[in-house]
Amino acid sequence: MTAAKTNERPGTRAVLRGFQMSATKARVVLNNIRGEDVQTAREILAATTREAADVIAKVLDSAIANAVNNDGMVAEELYVSACYADEGITMKRFTPRARGRAGAILKRACHITVIVSKMDDDRLEILSNARSARAQASRTSRVASSRRRADQTASLNKREAAAEAAALEAEANEATTDDQIVSEVVNPEIATVAIEVAAEETTAEVVAEEAVAEVAVEETVTEEVAEEAAVTDEKKNEETN
Repeated sequence: MTAAKTNERPGTRAVLRGFQMSATKARVVLNNIRGEDVQTAREILAATTREAADVIAKVLDSAIANAVNNDGMVAEELYVSACYADEGITMKRFTPRARGRAGAILKRACHITVIVSKMDDDRLEILSNARSARAQASRTSRVASSRRRADQTASLNKREAAAEAAALEAEANEATTDDQIVSEVVNPEIATVAIEVAAEETTAEVVAEEAVAEVAVEETVTEEVAEEAAVTDEKKNEETN
């Protein structure tokens, strides 16, 4: 059975002709996306660091656009049924070398072709189930991650609340200790002042008593002097008579 020629393969194609790159370099990337669905092929090309990946991604997007706009297909149902790179023209240039020789420079080109086709029903069902499973797994992972973050946030809030309560309790304890210290410092001072006031009051009472005694002594002396004066006056009167 003779295989279909490359230009007779079924499907919608996009061709880039005369790109300045060797076909060998392009084939390394094309081998990675052959037979893959278009979404997976895009992901593979996005993760590939080779220069050809960017160009082939544009060709793939062009083939998908042709299939959607020209053939009325659905982009999610397409896959890369064929992709290949043919040799293009080679420009020959030369550079001077030693002893008058010339070194050849071969600037190669290639023609990149990407063909997309609609997947059969069995493959579509398998792919749909796989995508649903991935979506469910992704959703489960997101929900678990959200719950984990919520738990971490709640735990952090609890720790912060406990730390604030401990800080407030420590401040209250410090305030109580300061009050005790102040009371211990102030009470002796009050006692000293009370003792001084009592001593002053006692001294005042003693001084008052002494003053009263002095006054009584002065009154007694005055009475004695008066009596002596009276006696003297009586003697004088008797002598006169």
